[in-house]
Amino acid sequence: MRWRNGGGPPRVTRSTVRSRHRGGFATAKPPRQRGAQRASPLTPLSPGTDRRIHYLISKGGSEALLQALANAARAEPPAADFGLKVQRLEATDVILSLARKNLGHHLNLTHCLWVLRVCASSVTAGTALGINGAMELLFKVITPYSKRHVRTVRAAIEALAALLKSKSNSRRAVNIGYLRGLLRLYQDWHHNDVSNNYVHIRRGLLICLKHITNIQLGRETFLDSCGMEILFTSVQDCLSCKNLDPIVTTVTQILRKCYPKEPLPLPTVRSSYSFSLPGNVRTEPPCMLLEDDYESDGEEEVEKDLDNDDDETKEEDDDLETDVNKLRSRPVLDRPEEALKQYEAVCPELSHNFQSEEEKSSEDNTENLPSTPSYFIQSATSVKHQNIQRTQSVTVMGPDPGEEDLKVPLQSWTKKEKCRQAVQDADSLEEEDVARSHVLTLCPLPKEIAWYKKMFNTECEASINRSPGGRLKTSDMVRNLLKKHQGNMPFHSPCFYIARAECVKSIPDYKFLAFPDFWGHQPPPYGKPMLERKYGVQRDKVLDDVRRLIQPGDVIGRTVFDLDEPSLGAPDCLTFFSKFESGNLRKAIQVREFEYDLIMNADVNSNQHHQWFYFEVRDMKLAVPYRFNIINCEKFNSQFNYGMQLVMYSVKEALQGRPHWLRVGYDISYYKNHYRSCAAAAGGMRRKSYYTLAFSITFPHEDDVCYLAYHYPYTYSTMMSHLDILEQNRNPKKVYWRQQTLCQTLGGNPCPLLTITAMPESKKRDDLEQFYNRPYVFLMARVHPGESNASWVMKGTLEFLVSSDPIADLLRKCFIFKIVPMLNPDGVVNGNHRCSLSGHDLNRQWLTPSSQLHPTIYHTKGLLYYLRSIGRTPLVFCDYHGHSQKKNVFLYGCSIKETLWQAGCMVDTAVITEDVGYRTLPKILDKVAPPFVMNSCSFLVEKSRESTARVVAWQEMGILRSYTMESTYCGCNHGLYKVSKSLALPRTKGLQLGTQELEEMGSKFCLGLLILHLKSLPCSKKVMAQAALLLDLEEEITDLRAHRSVIGVFRGFSCRSSWWGCILGLDSQK
Repeated sequence: MRWRNGGGPPRVTRSTVRSRHRGGFATAKPPRQRGAQRASPLTPLSPGTDRRIHYLISKGGSEALLQALANAARAEPPAADFGLKVQRLEATDVILSLARKNLGHHLNLTHCLWVLRVCASSVTAGTALGINGAMELLFKVITPYSKRHVRTVRAAIEALAALLKSKSNSRRAVNIGYLRGLLRLYQDWHHNDVSNNYVHIRRGLLICLKHITNIQLGRETFLDSCGMEILFTSVQDCLSCKNLDPIVTTVTQILRKCYPKEPLPLPTVRSSYSFSLPGNVRTEPPCMLLEDDYESDGEEEVEKDLDNDDDETKEEDDDLETDVNKLRSRPVLDRPEEALKQYEAVCPELSHNFQSEEEKSSEDNTENLPSTPSYFIQSATSVKHQNIQRTQSVTVMGPDPGEEDLKVPLQSWTKKEKCRQAVQDADSLEEEDVARSHVLTLCPLPKEIAWYKKMFNTECEASINRSPGGRLKTSDMVRNLLKKHQGNMPFHSPCFYIARAECVKSIPDYKFLAFPDFWGHQPPPYGKPMLERKYGVQRDKVLDDVRRLIQPGDVIGRTVFDLDEPSLGAPDCLTFFSKFESGNLRKAIQVREFEYDLIMNADVNSNQHHQWFYFEVRDMKLAVPYRFNIINCEKFNSQFNYGMQLVMYSVKEALQGRPHWLRVGYDISYYKNHYRSCAAAAGGMRRKSYYTLAFSITFPHEDDVCYLAYHYPYTYSTMMSHLDILEQNRNPKKVYWRQQTLCQTLGGNPCPLLTITAMPESKKRDDLEQFYNRPYVFLMARVHPGESNASWVMKGTLEFLVSSDPIADLLRKCFIFKIVPMLNPDGVVNGNHRCSLSGHDLNRQWLTPSSQLHPTIYHTKGLLYYLRSIGRTPLVFCDYHGHSQKKNVFLYGCSIKETLWQAGCMVDTAVITEDVGYRTLPKILDKVAPPFVMNSCSFLVEKSRESTARVVAWQEMGILRSYTMESTYCGCNHGLYKVSKSLALPRTKGLQLGTQELEEMGSKFCLGLLILHLKSLPCSKKVMAQAALLLDLEEEITDLRAHRSVIGVFRGFSCRSSWWGCILGLDSQK
């Protein structure tokens, strides 16, 4: 094409185009902000302006506009509405006509193709172009394979990819046979592009295939055309070259999408355990998995590259509650007011007669209690000799007066006596043992493992057998094991654990004890940094899965463990087991010699909530990397993609003096797989996708017995035995401790309720009145069984509260603590992740809890109602949780104004008033607790959270400081723990939180409560002076520990203003 008048086209530069519109490409789009003051550049082409058109053509205007559009198409992404404007101006046919006329002029054709790509940015315009033969034109340009006019071929492929975003165009392309043509063309370019000079063309063809396979017909044709084999084979040549990552990523996305969907290899996705609910409540029938229920969904699934560590989950604002009336406090009762009187029995501190307890208190044996400020028991022998008189303690009682009149299903005294007698028997056994040393004794490992097998497996019935009365018999093997391997385990006794474990009721009627829970755990002496994610690890896992499909010859496919078939076993492979307290593994399938697919059990009476796992594995080989794939996870993302590792406990390591749960695993990846649930299992909604957690482990010993878990396990028996030890090791002259049973669970396990405060300083009236009038703090944890980190935080809180630390002593004098340490004992016992035996998420039942189906929630809420009715509404309410998709520790609170502001609503501050005191405690914790981050806190009220404990306590009980405390499963990317404590790794992504850090968070929460009290409530000068001295001392101790951890890393922490100054400083912030 020659330029008219012998000259070139008017100079149209990129800056000129951008000056007309900031998008740079929409020359047909007048700027909205300038209204009609500037006419569209296409105005000369409008009807009735023939003279202008001829003049424009005579001056080379058509070529100039085409060149401008082409330049803009190369420089900027197309505008969403540009194609619509082109279509409204009926210019699509003109563009296609220009392209057809210039098939022999490749330079002009390239410009036309670029304009065509811009027009196809609108699906509507793209569909019209497809109907008018645009795809046929483009296939003439790109076929057959040729390296001539590469620029034109690239433009045609990009235009075709834009057209194929339209599903109708994709369907038309499949019917014509273009999908097979694209596969052949991709093969030609791949085989002939030895020097990788045409990566953009190869990737463009892959994007065309990606768009076509967004429809079900495209995926089916892709499979019939051997597309999986073609792309899988071709991508193997690209894995070693980093420059080919765009090709590898696109191929991986196509393969994941086109992998045939199938059900899980289970007879039913419903839990292997079922429980008959009381009354007329029926559980849902099991969902049978049928092959014909598994057609692939026709909708396009959003693909995310999880190799990007910055792709974190963001909160949605659509769920925010904007109804002011619903946000306001509404103190209403969900039961008759007279029903609240029964909770007087679980508040004995309000009517306790200390005058009559003087004689009993004098009988308490306190000579073995720690006399120095310490959070740990120095020797297990310190709990001896006290058990005989434990029922004489001020804080331990038989049946409460009037307890028989309660309508709550309280635990019977006979059951209590039975458990306590078991503890006494265990204590007697402990006295027979040789003196414990600080480090576990070493003995020949083969002999120790043989003992373990005899104790917990092959000879289990002889070692730990239930007598006709239901009691556990402690065998000689257990006694010998305790003698041979004795150590000082802070706040843990294997004998106490056995005594409590034999009282637990479970659906499978457990007969086995997991060794870590029996033996105990000590935090390792070092912290573990977050795992550096290996680049491309996810795509490697996906390609391995595809290899199974196209190369099935090396797949073993043998079931080696099945909870539904206990007798199943297999030689020459790992041995799995999970039938113990909190255990969860339903099925294990050997895929290859050292690779296993694992399936978790659903929550009882449910067909979902697969996330928590805890199982035993043995018979491993040394120095062999084993790969495990947990294939039925449900959350769409996980911290396993951002540095989190699972935990492992080695029996051999424990018997050598290292009883640690350790963070382990490498090549960890969490991604969507090809398994789908049936429609019935999804509740009639769209079929649910499953996700795979893939990880590799090299075990430290051969023929070891190891335990793998999602997070640090903390069982119900561990908690109950922990409470026994805390009760016996408190100082009864200083610590008021009352352990009662709030109610029985559906499964028949007692739900303990603790009352902790300071004993009155004297029997004088003023001191007794101060005791009775202390404000309440209400704490609870573990409503979700899989959030074991919440129990470790609660453990730190409890140990601090009963310790002889001066700060703890002062804190007890300031508050009365009501604590429910485990709200869902049945779920914890039976290995659930989120629900109770009713199959319900208990933290969504607070609005209208059922006394039959949700007894722990019903009676906890009733106790809160009772405290409010007598004018003792708690100052602070906090529910301890764990968070699977965020780092650090943070609080969720409730605020009317912040919710409305975030939702974009107008807030009349004259009408809506709010006390901002809910922010005080989070600000304090941000100063004093290393893993806590104020910036992660949220005070928004969502519609989907209106039935949670936090929102109900705020709305119905009027508790201003009502919180959910979320602790990460992973680690910290902020503050002190952002830097590893290890000297060998001075700077890392951050520290993974261990049990020591979680317990520290629990104790720091108590410190924050003390500061909150000093700041918010009137205190005597004596208390203020004592607090100032103690807090400054605590700061110095913390700074010293920080400096010893890493030289210079924590330097900024010691430079902060003192916590005492922090108290005063927060006044101005409030």
